[in-house]
Amino acid sequence: MNILVFTHATLPVRNYGGTERVIWDLVYALHLAGHKMTLLAGKGTQCEWARVIEYQPHVPVEGQIPQDIDVVHFHSKFEDISAPYVITQHGNSNGPINPNTVFVSSQHAKNHGAEAFVYNGLNWDNYLKPNLTSARERFHFLGKAAWRVKNVQGAIDITKKAGQKLDVLGGHRLNLKMGFRLTLDRHVRFLGMVDDTVKSKIMTQSKGLVFPVTWHEPFGLAITESLYFGCPVFGTPYGSLPELVNEDVGLLSVNEPELVSAVSNAKVFSNKRCHGYAQDVFNADVMAKAYVAKYQSVANGEQLNLNLGSIIKDFKRLPYHN
Repeated sequence: MNILVFTHATLPVRNYGGTERVIWDLVYALHLAGHKMTLLAGKGTQCEWARVIEYQPHVPVEGQIPQDIDVVHFHSKFEDISAPYVITQHGNSNGPINPNTVFVSSQHAKNHGAEAFVYNGLNWDNYLKPNLTSARERFHFLGKAAWRVKNVQGAIDITKKAGQKLDVLGGHRLNLKMGFRLTLDRHVRFLGMVDDTVKSKIMTQSKGLVFPVTWHEPFGLAITESLYFGCPVFGTPYGSLPELVNEDVGLLSVNEPELVSAVSNAKVFSNKRCHGYAQDVFNADVMAKAYVAKYQSVANGEQLNLNLGSIIKDFKRLPYHN
């Protein structure tokens, strides 16, 4: 197929950029599968395995799509076009939902009154190979700590009560985005936004990811990246987490004492099993094959969500008991 992938972002991503990383790895996997790829993307985008068209913000998307394209894959704001298309909804939305929207987990789709989804995958060849037999001394939290729903404070409390040390990747000890918040707990190291090398080093030495989110997590690349590095996941059963974290690779609970106990006994989980699970299930090739099936459906004139239902009323904070 001749596939055009559209994003406002400039690719490839530098350092952190979860959604952009998924898009980049999808384009490459589709290329490897024999599809002809076109990237309609932000200024400065460079790609050796795709035709690149610089996105012009003041020109309708329809006018920027070459005539030879079979299907368009939107990762940025949708504009109505005549060509077959799919839209990936990466975050939570209050709607309305287009019938050809693909969500990033089953629960994410259900929360928006839909059913079509494809799990995010990554090209693990772009990551450092983890040392699954090395000594592991600390736990980690990975995410935008300034977002209250990511509940970094819960991760801090859990590890403190378990007598464990914690590295926070994606936050600072002094946080002004949530009002004045200064974390004084000395068992925590705040590393801020880290590059791939630092992130890989921290996670390959980590006992596990502590991720007690208090919202409807759409997917959570922090989960699959951590699993790839052999880290079991200790979090809450919200959003996608019950789909991604089974009993072999972690524990989910809304009760802090249960999470404290699980963190204290993290050694019961196999680093090798966590790594193998992520490598096999959440890789870019699996993602690409799933999307090709969606492309073929819309190219045949089919809608991906036949009976759209109602979106949940809000995406506010969910219960967490300490």
